[in-house]
Amino acid sequence: MSEDRPTGDLALKTVAMPADTNPAGDIFGGWIMALMDLSAGTAASDRAKGRTATVSVSHLNFLRPVKVGDVVSVYTKVIRVGRTSISLEVEAWAVQRGHGDPHKVTSAEFVMVAIGDDGKPRPVD
Repeated sequence: MSEDRPTGDLALKTVAMPADTNPAGDIFGGWIMALMDLSAGTAASDRAKGRTATVSVSHLNFLRPVKVGDVVSVYTKVIRVGRTSISLEVEAWAVQRGHGDPHKVTSAEFVMVAIGDDGKPRPVD
């Protein structure tokens, strides 16, 4: 995962709002994780051509805090496709108050599994 510019495709872009803060006034890590999970799910579903579900998240690193007003962008890159699973690099980047250079704030590897109509894993096309 690159430190100087995002890896992968832009999957989501939003503004961090006051309702998303933790008691210290920084943006709650769970909010960032939810954005990353949503982005991974969207990218995996596109690749699997159907429903997917998160089966694991590893190497989750919170690198810098996110503040209210920061513009947060999430990038995804498929790194492996198995029989029923898709692994993705997911990075969250932020621009302070929407101005300046972006910086990586969070990164992780997500593994998603393709799900059939019966709710069980199915082969990825």
